[in-house]
Amino acid sequence: MTTLLLAHPDCHAHLTPPGHPESSARLTAIEKALAAPAFDDLLRREAPPADGSDLALAHPPHYVRAIAEAVPAEGFAQLDADTWLSPGSWQAALRAAGAVTAAVDAVLAGEVANAFCAIRPPGHHAEREKPMGFCIFGNVAIGALHALERHGLERVAIFDFDVHHGNGTQAILWDEPRIRFVSTHQMPLWPGTGAPAERGAHDNIRNVPLAPLSDGAAFRAAVRPVLDWLDAFAPQLVLVSAGFDAHAADPLANLALIEEDFAWITRELAALARRHAGGRLVSTLEGGYALSALAQSVAAHVATLMEEGARE
Repeated sequence: MTTLLLAHPDCHAHLTPPGHPESSARLTAIEKALAAPAFDDLLRREAPPADGSDLALAHPPHYVRAIAEAVPAEGFAQLDADTWLSPGSWQAALRAAGAVTAAVDAVLAGEVANAFCAIRPPGHHAEREKPMGFCIFGNVAIGALHALERHGLERVAIFDFDVHHGNGTQAILWDEPRIRFVSTHQMPLWPGTGAPAERGAHDNIRNVPLAPLSDGAAFRAAVRPVLDWLDAFAPQLVLVSAGFDAHAADPLANLALIEEDFAWITRELAALARRHAGGRLVSTLEGGYALSALAQSVAAHVATLMEEGARE
């Protein structure tokens, strides 16, 4: 079966101030990489916008209204020290969340083996009522809750390998026993959460802090126990918060992963999905700010998804 790529031009229209690391140049670099002949077999679709009922899975209506009302008619509006809105941000944020729910729908319907959402703004730092860290809506949390509430799944796993802790996903899903959430991340590093003691209301969370300068060998050794923990859960769907800022070249952190490390964790998560979920896996873009490293890492990730999908 094939791999689905979901994207939309609206995601370029979420503008950030000059010099901001989370810019539309990230998507341009990814799109150029995925235009190579090796990716000709991708099934490409435009991401639909999420609707209010999708957003309400993770965010109260008053928060969604506040974001909509904060979008400026021109220029920029600042939500926190790092997070900005421009006139195109509302549609981009809806497409980002909608991409994940549409990917979940396609994978669970058996239309495709797996999917990658090349979207922005990212989502894993957005809490229920708080935008932060470049993130507006909790894209992957919305996708997971969509799988539970709309498709009747009972067990969903989320693996977040962004270099920063997925504090928003953790906060939204803290009291959700049907979802197991794993975050690997550098520590110490912003946002300062993600200690191993943070385990969720139902022992449903595992945080895997990595020391600065940790390389692929350290990453793999640290990850194996939590992969076993997810295996024991037997998830019916695997979701991935795919942040590529743990790359050695990334300017915002100090881990030392390379493209093959991202390919390795992709294979491991695909194998988890194959054992328990018929291979059903949805990945969505989070961080990654060194453009060349981001493009090469996404290419390695998507190529691996394609290889794994062909096995289904």
